[in-house]
Amino acid sequence: MPVHRSGSKTARRSRFAAAGTLLAALSLLIALPGAAGAAGNPATGDPTKPARGSATMGMGVAAHDGRGGLPVDTRAVQTEGVDVSGHQNAVNWAALWSSGVKWAYVKATEGTYYTNEDFAQQYNGSYNVGMIRGSYHFATPDTTSGAVQANYFVDHGGGWSKDGRTLPGALDIEWNPYGDQCFGKTPAAMVSWIRDFVNTYKARTGRDAVIYTATSWWQTCTGNNAGFGTTNPLWVARYDSTVGALPAGWGFYTMWQYTSSGPTVGDHSHFNGALDRVQALANG
Repeated sequence: MPVHRSGSKTARRSRFAAAGTLLAALSLLIALPGAAGAAGNPATGDPTKPARGSATMGMGVAAHDGRGGLPVDTRAVQTEGVDVSGHQNAVNWAALWSSGVKWAYVKATEGTYYTNEDFAQQYNGSYNVGMIRGSYHFATPDTTSGAVQANYFVDHGGGWSKDGRTLPGALDIEWNPYGDQCFGKTPAAMVSWIRDFVNTYKARTGRDAVIYTATSWWQTCTGNNAGFGTTNPLWVARYDSTVGALPAGWGFYTMWQYTSSGPTVGDHSHFNGALDRVQALANG
């Protein structure tokens, strides 16, 4: 018995062509940056997590530590600074300089798997307009040891030179954007990891690394350890009108990141003193 086929050959070809066009469009959509699933962590395929390498200073502060009013300066003189990463691409350093920004930190590395593709423009560009600048490393204590990451940082832009314009490298240690907030470590293990990093950094560069963190994270994930305050300058993150309580061990902050929604570049910070104190930190 002959099989009954509905429609003409021409109609069937039209339906097949339309289906092929739809499949091609869907494939293109999936491949586009920012499409569903494309922003997920490529290591896990989890669309709810950011891609490795995308972490920036303070990305967890507003979510975990709150956001308040404009800052109230507690010192007679504070010096404005910014921090940038690959998210900002090419930065308008001239505009920032004209607005009063005199120092900057640039993301150099994350873990041992990422280097900032815009590092040269940002690191050299800030220097060329007259800023005092340094670089920072976003820590991922669940991937490799502190020593390994410190070496990776130094080898990929995190070094230091006594030229009067280069700040010591900063360790960005805060909420884990890819999983457990403390990277699966106990407070004791976290303190050990940080100590491994800063000791290695000092052995490589002769400088004590700046530690960037938020008080509430430090309290939770290090048990509010007081062992770094006498050696490592504190860069504290707090998006509120006052800096609030500091992590244990530090009697004062060196830098305070007070907002992630500032002009030209979102992340703005106060240096606790006049420009000559920024220069003093650069000179060691």
